[in-house]
Amino acid sequence: MRLVRDAEETFAAQTFPTTTEEFVEEHGETELELPNGASTLGDVLDTLPNEEFETEEDARLAVYSALGEGAIGRKGYSDRDATCLGEDGHTVVSL
Repeated sequence: MRLVRDAEETFAAQTFPTTTEEFVEEHGETELELPNGASTLGDVLDTLPNEEFETEEDARLAVYSALGEGAIGRKGYSDRDATCLGEDGHTVVSL
């Protein structure tokens, strides 16, 4: 869970349970560095209005679930998964 490493102090500093609105009010300006740019916690959590987080882990997982395409890195790239039977697979790219 290294994408939200920059926000670890914010999760630890927050009193739980809390709402999205309360969390953003306190920590919305915290910047997350993503593989394809950056975003703030406020921008990320704007997609999840009216949520309640019971624990630090709930808030952390909500941020992960709300991150957009900027957090993906290379789309469609995987060096771990073999192509399934019946699929064409990915085009090989030489770096």
